[in-house]
Amino acid sequence: MANLPTHLVCPHCGQEIEKYRNPFPTVDVLIRYRGGIVLIERGNPPHGWAIPGGFMEYGESAETCARREMMEETGLELDNLELFTVRSEPDRDPRFHTVTIVFTADGLGELQAGDDADNARVFTPDNVPEQMAFDHGDVLTLYNSSVR
Repeated sequence: MANLPTHLVCPHCGQEIEKYRNPFPTVDVLIRYRGGIVLIERGNPPHGWAIPGGFMEYGESAETCARREMMEETGLELDNLELFTVRSEPDRDPRFHTVTIVFTADGLGELQAGDDADNARVFTPDNVPEQMAFDHGDVLTLYNSSVR
């Protein structure tokens, strides 16, 4: 990230135009489903198991994004959507700086992997996969300690 330009140049006059580098907003949802939490196995880098989530689109609220992304990645509708935590460490995503709004919700419907998820499964606190993407292992630990 350090080598990216901080300014754009006008193609007509050559004057520098200020360019802001802001984090990308994302959402993740800890979906309670059939006695556990839904995780997806990512089909794209960074690989590993992850809490389902994705990037907010321009003009979209975090709650709308959460519902859209969960339907795309898990096939589940959400009930009882509630804010859980916000994560913003600059290195939490190896690709770029993201800020994620993490929700909890109950999943309704039949679980099926979709979009860029290779697999979707339900995990209990005792059988969380070792290879977790991003900081999702830490988020799961925080969640599990808050519900016990």
